[in-house]
Amino acid sequence: MKVFMLGWEFPPHISGGLGTACFGLTKGLVENAVQVFFVLPTAVPISGPSHVEIRTPAMLESKGGGPYDLPNLEVRQVDAALQPYAQPGRILKAAGRIRSIADKPRKTQAPARPGAGTQKKQVSAGLFTTGGGAHYQGDLMSQVNRFASQAVELARREEFDVIHAHDWMTYPAGIAVKCATGRPLVVHVHSTEFDRSGEQVNQQVYDIERAGMHAADRVVCVSYLTRSQCVSRYGVTPQKVDVVYNAVEIPNGEFPMRPIRQNEKIVLFLGRMTMQKGPEFFLRAARKVVDKFKNVRFVMAGSGDMITQCIREAADLRLGRYVTFTGFLRGSDVDKVFAMADLYVMPSVSEPFGIAPLEALSRNVPVIISKQSGVSEVLKHVLKVDFWDVDEMANKILAVLRHPPLQRTLRHHGAIELRKLSWRDSAARLKAIYQGVIPAAGLS
Repeated sequence: MKVFMLGWEFPPHISGGLGTACFGLTKGLVENAVQVFFVLPTAVPISGPSHVEIRTPAMLESKGGGPYDLPNLEVRQVDAALQPYAQPGRILKAAGRIRSIADKPRKTQAPARPGAGTQKKQVSAGLFTTGGGAHYQGDLMSQVNRFASQAVELARREEFDVIHAHDWMTYPAGIAVKCATGRPLVVHVHSTEFDRSGEQVNQQVYDIERAGMHAADRVVCVSYLTRSQCVSRYGVTPQKVDVVYNAVEIPNGEFPMRPIRQNEKIVLFLGRMTMQKGPEFFLRAARKVVDKFKNVRFVMAGSGDMITQCIREAADLRLGRYVTFTGFLRGSDVDKVFAMADLYVMPSVSEPFGIAPLEALSRNVPVIISKQSGVSEVLKHVLKVDFWDVDEMANKILAVLRHPPLQRTLRHHGAIELRKLSWRDSAARLKAIYQGVIPAAGLS
């Protein structure tokens, strides 16, 4: 079986959990005898992962021999400003990509009923057009459309059985490739516009998400929490939607605790500094903890459109000496910060899944997670709290820091629960979904 997979990022060049999930799923698919052509919008280093065959638009213009003459490819990273996760209205302005602010984006909301008020979409020569708001204008939308057109050209050079598109930025490409090749389409929902923006969604992105889900032969969600949104807010037939949980790769070796200072306990926030991740609730809980427990440091690792607001709030709460902002971390730096941590907290407002708690547990770090997360469906023996309940969040943080037996119990049960989750099992579930949409005569 061969899969033409569309994604926006892939390790080692990632900006969030989507790249991590794509890496784990593709590795698991290969272990399940599925060949993956992974299509990215920009070139990646030749020394990248070998378990998938990378395809990029740069291959359409390669110099020298053939269309896949890899040594001649220009190596570029995905532009960090073009992210599918945060609210791009803020990101694009900060990056200087909106040329004029004279024309303010119109305020848009999701239709009162699924599909009401959406504008007509067209797929022509691989291009995807929608109406809607202006938050995602400029380079982001033009790259999404350009990727769709170029993906069609790449698809014409391959033989494959099914198309798999990850998140909204690749849905136009998935639809275009389906129209051009007639192959079945599976779309993977890692996050929705409601997760990123709350009720004030960007109409244009909502339209793209809805069109992708309805054009797909199957819709894969990372949790039942996300599945319920696809059904209720996007009008997708329930029988068409499957749930495939994310997993984690257990690292090899031991992870000894190395505190920043001998007398300090380390409480870690690791994620994007965006409304979706709830960093402000983490800081408010931190203030309540510090009032009762002084030997603590709150480490906030990540970047995003709320970073300035979070630094200001930490100052307003008089947490300057207790909070450290590290910026965005990747690779070995993530391992190092987990090795320092006594506790990981994920206070997400709306988290479709949440891989970071699994990564924390895999490194022997106990976790507190938001009840408003998909990962809470698979982790039963962890501490859970409503994101808005900063009093209870603070109480649970204090309980873990003050009581080593509780910390040991959480680590022990977390390790047991991780054994139930593997990328290979998740990929096997995906393979079964592929087999359900591929015509019998076309099975490879």
